[in-house]
Amino acid sequence: MIRVLIADDHPVVRQGLRTFLEIQEDISVVGEAADGAEAVEMTGALAPDVLLLDLKMPVLDGLGALAELSGRDVRVIVLTSVSDRGDVAPAMRAGAAGFLYKDVDPGALVQAIRAVYGGQVLLAPEAAEAMLAGPADREQAEAGSALTDREREVLRLLAAGRSNREIARELVVAEKTVKTHVSNVLMKLGVQDRTQAALYAVRHGLA
Repeated sequence: MIRVLIADDHPVVRQGLRTFLEIQEDISVVGEAADGAEAVEMTGALAPDVLLLDLKMPVLDGLGALAELSGRDVRVIVLTSVSDRGDVAPAMRAGAAGFLYKDVDPGALVQAIRAVYGGQVLLAPEAAEAMLAGPADREQAEAGSALTDREREVLRLLAAGRSNREIARELVVAEKTVKTHVSNVLMKLGVQDRTQAALYAVRHGLA
């Protein structure tokens, strides 16, 4: 059962999400937060697996909540009506595992929750396009060309949410070898962790 916390300052939105999600056999809505500070507090108290987080909220906005939740064992999907593409990169850098808009198809939202819960990084097409703009992305694309075929395969599996042990089993290599490949991937892409590497794979069609 995937435990979901909904954080949105509009009661109608929260109720609509709860009503739809609770008819899913594998999803349980454990609570609703009306602002970012309450979302942080309820995450600590209720230990949800996935947090659906609006960006524009009172007391503490979504980006502020993401900063507070850094290091917590929760996967965060930003679910917003704001179309400002400038919000995408800061949210992903702050630790979001997904970025969707509120006009997302309900079925697609459920699939996104399941995917993010399973360790994947997921972006709405518009959000992915926003992440592809700018010179920094071009530099990172060039960095990706330095990956070996095996490192690309490891990156693909990493983006699919596989652990080092699972990657080792699939590629029939030692787990220590996978760790070396992962370290090389992070170094060549100039990223700090597996989430950022997975985001690279999504952005460049490798996932």
